[in-house]
Amino acid sequence: MCKHTFTAVSGTPLARLRHKEQWLNYSAALIEGLTVRASARRCRIDKNTGFRWRHRFLALPAATKASHLQGIVEADETFFPSSCKGQRHLNRPPRKRGKQIHARGTSKDQVPVLVVRDRSGATADFMLTAIDKKTIEPPLQAILAKDAIFCSDGAAVYRSVAHSLGITHRPVNLSAGIRVIAGVYHIQNVNAYDSRLKQWMKRFHGVATKYLENYLGWRRWLERWGEHNLPIVGLQAALGRKNQSQLLTQT
Repeated sequence: MCKHTFTAVSGTPLARLRHKEQWLNYSAALIEGLTVRASARRCRIDKNTGFRWRHRFLALPAATKASHLQGIVEADETFFPSSCKGQRHLNRPPRKRGKQIHARGTSKDQVPVLVVRDRSGATADFMLTAIDKKTIEPPLQAILAKDAIFCSDGAAVYRSVAHSLGITHRPVNLSAGIRVIAGVYHIQNVNAYDSRLKQWMKRFHGVATKYLENYLGWRRWLERWGEHNLPIVGLQAALGRKNQSQLLTQT
């Protein structure tokens, strides 16, 4: 006998978390996009516990993204402020709350995120260290179908990547005011997703860069389920399981 005890959550990100009776409430708070403090108040737990729960619940959704995009696929990069929120020791002078960052690109103040989305709504995103062919090509090669039609803005890096991968490329020249080609090729779908993502992120008043991927996964999860998202769905996503109907009755 191994003399070890296993439960329904052993080996999952929720293992060893207490207050199981509040897990569905916490899942509901995630669906509503509540802050850490508001989520903790709803579940009657300490805010530090609420913070720990947030990233336990989001661990698997953050790692779950579209692995195969097909048909017309749109790509564009968006930017988030580089943030050391919560860290005691900074490698730069602290910024005042609310200070605007105007520099774009891969400066030390900005983190670029490549968002890729097909017309069915399947979405993948990747935090980047640079916006160049060497950085962008591997993730695109891993997820784009060979017969996909790749839509992007007119940046040379996308043209180079599409040529290297041997896929059809339909760039739109936004600087010239050309937003749609042949009535169907555009990047409005991915741009609308980026806009919803950025607007949703504002409620958190800045996200630490080391946790950014969890928030990207959180948003993908919300978009995927939409109006069909229920607390039990969120709990299942956190556990990486499809059938947890008996979870809350198990000890």
